[in-house]
Amino acid sequence: MKNIKYLILRRVTQVTLLVLYFGANAYGWHILEGTFGSSLLFGKIPLADPYTTLQVLATGFVLGADVLLGAAIITLFYMVVGGRAFCSWVCPINMVTDLANWIRRRFKLDKEEVNYRFLKRNTRYWILVLGVLVSAVVGVAAFEVLSPITIMQRGIIFGFGAGLSVIVAVFLFDLFGVKNGWCGHLCPLGAAYSVIGQKSLIRVKHDHEACTACMECKVVCPENQVLWMINKKSVSVTDGECTNCGRCIDVCNDDALRFGIREIMQSQSIKEKR
Repeated sequence: MKNIKYLILRRVTQVTLLVLYFGANAYGWHILEGTFGSSLLFGKIPLADPYTTLQVLATGFVLGADVLLGAAIITLFYMVVGGRAFCSWVCPINMVTDLANWIRRRFKLDKEEVNYRFLKRNTRYWILVLGVLVSAVVGVAAFEVLSPITIMQRGIIFGFGAGLSVIVAVFLFDLFGVKNGWCGHLCPLGAAYSVIGQKSLIRVKHDHEACTACMECKVVCPENQVLWMINKKSVSVTDGECTNCGRCIDVCNDDALRFGIREIMQSQSIKEKR
């Protein structure tokens, strides 16, 4: 159980959220209502996805104060505490892409050295900007129309139709195309939370003295470029692209990785990392 404790916690969290959304629609529960784009917690607290809110604002639509407050709450939470945890602890698509990448490792389908030649991780930031610009031009929140996250949530709540093909496409893309292709290279929501959570407090910390450089952490990490310090120095992961999924901690038999509070004055050491 030790090497899957965070994986289990993440799956429990993701499934619980989907059950609550389903229960709100099917049984009238008032615990968590709405969608990942805009929700109401306990019937009183508004929650709204910052990137979705930004797209809607770009269309020229005037949002209510409750939605803006909800976006502020979520932004503040991930800015201070959560980092990019939405991607690994909340997003339902993470279960699809994690399955695809587990199969890749199990059957040795990884061809990472080829993948990076034609698709870079910063592509998602360009898509983030493009989503806002297109929203402003067409008057509709552009990413929400095609978002696998929205499609999967609605499919679970209301039943899957043609939208299932989008989920299957993401799975096949990650399985046979690019390793961590959707979440690691294309998803603008992940890019948004990378920017928001750049300075968040909860971080993975590395103990160089305990590390034996087995590199198991880099094998399972969906953003393994953030683990540059392995076998080099004892510092926290400060890159905003870290999803705080905890898989590196799970698989580390040396107990060289753990969650902790980032060092506020660590910026200088980060500048020297490369």
